[in-house]
Amino acid sequence: MNMQSIMAQAQKMQRDLQKKKEEINAQLFPGKYEFVEVTLNGKKEMVSCHINTESISKDDMEMVEDFIVLATKDAIGKIDAEFQSKMGQYAGMLDGLM
Repeated sequence: MNMQSIMAQAQKMQRDLQKKKEEINAQLFPGKYEFVEVTLNGKKEMVSCHINTESISKDDMEMVEDFIVLATKDAIGKIDAEFQSKMGQYAGMLDGLM
């Protein structure tokens, strides 16, 4: 295999990685814990937070704050799983793209 062919393969792989990363970034990932639901995009940015207020009293706001954190962790876990599913085979090459 010549160097030009190797470079062409590397560039194709880089384009493929970038495309998969963009696909993941465009997806929305819901996270839920008890009566709190959050939605994050693939960049792990929260885009929405919904609290079912019928289920809580004003005295329980500290608990609600904890549930928001747990729901966010749930959504982040889904993003990480999707990332691993789509890009795990390229794990050693991702450092430059993150």
